Amino acid sequence: MEKVKFQQVNLEDPFFTSLKEDYNGFEDWFQRKSDSDAYIQKKDDGELEAFLYLKIEEGVVEDVSPKLPEGKHLKVGTFKIDAHNTKLGEYFIQMIMRVAVYEQVGDIYVTIFEKHEGLVNLLKRYGFELRGTKGNPENPESVYVKSMTAVSDDLCKCFPFVHTNGKNKYMLSVYPDYHTPLFPDSILNTEQRNRDALIKDVSHTNSIHKIYLCRMDGVEQLVPGDILVIYRTNDGQGPAYYRSVATSICVVEEVKRPSDFKNLNEFIKYTNAYSIFDEKKLRGYNSVQNNF
Repeated sequence: MEKVKFQQVNLEDPFFTSLKEDYNGFEDWFQRKSDSDAYIQKKDDGELEAFLYLKIEEGVVEDVSPKLPEGKHLKVGTFKIDAHNTKLGEYFIQMIMRVAVYEQVGDIYVTIFEKHEGLVNLLKRYGFELRGTKGNPENPESVYVKSMTAVSDDLCKCFPFVHTNGKNKYMLSVYPDYHTPLFPDSILNTEQRNRDALIKDVSHTNSIHKIYLCRMDGVEQLVPGDILVIYRTNDGQGPAYYRSVATSICVVEEVKRPSDFKNLNEFIKYTNAYSIFDEKKLRGYNSVQNNF
């Protein structure tokens, strides 16, 4: 992902075709934003595959119906992703949430046409609720809002907040080879020079959800809602005191055992999207093979 000025982005990129079709005056609006910042991601051939524009708004939001009340809002002005099965949408959801937390806004709102079903469902999953409409009554955009103060029992809708009251807390170790590709936001300063090699546009890197495979005693006692402190173990380059570190906070969604799957293929389907291991590696584990 890159943070760039609008003027650095090629408006003639085929990526923008659907946006031009959806919004009259999109090109004029884009030109007026020439000095504004946007977050983008490109394909290997240089064409865009994701674009995100965020804007802080203060006061009452009057151009939606019903109006959003007085407050500090984060508007997702433009959000488009060309999905390609790498959970890129989740990565951009993380970016939106990160800005919202940093800016201490009361809510986030997005205007979007309902025909973009995949993106709408993604927003709903992480706590955005339909609150109103905007624009032409004959073809309105829906207005989805996520409160940054509301509390929910749904872990996804609560994201990115971690509720600690009454929760068990544990430390979970991750080997250095797996740590940064699995938790890219927790890359160490000493790894920054190798960032491009460590962080790729793949599912387990982009995803909000992670699957951790292990045979450690005690893990089966975890329950949904438990809090995990991710501990990057020693890399063997010096004493653990200087080379190992607690880097991330996670919340347990569910715990699975081999007996929970009917067969190996069901296990692979469940784990492959969010585990750092590819299908070949997953199928090769003796501990997995012996359970099916």
